[in-house]
Amino acid sequence: MKYVMLYESTPEGLAKARANFPAHRARLDEFHARGTLLLAGPLMEPDGPLARTAIGVFTSREAAEEFISDDPFVLNGVVAKWTVNEWNEVLAQPTAAE
Repeated sequence: MKYVMLYESTPEGLAKARANFPAHRARLDEFHARGTLLLAGPLMEPDGPLARTAIGVFTSREAAEEFISDDPFVLNGVVAKWTVNEWNEVLAQPTAAE
């Protein structure tokens, strides 16, 4: 099981993101180095229902919520709304424990 974090940025989020990106990137790198953040990035849809959306795929809900709790994008108003959803990864490679 994986956990997908969805961020929806504010309309003015891009301007705020530039100033907060270095600290946000450092947090991404920290969680990736721990092995709890597997993938992250913005969706490249300029218009439509997923405009201003970014995703992160985490190994646990706790890791996702820990990331969000102190993310500069959340703390400084880049993100308007976030969710964490359980994801049943159907095509995942089996691990040694399975």
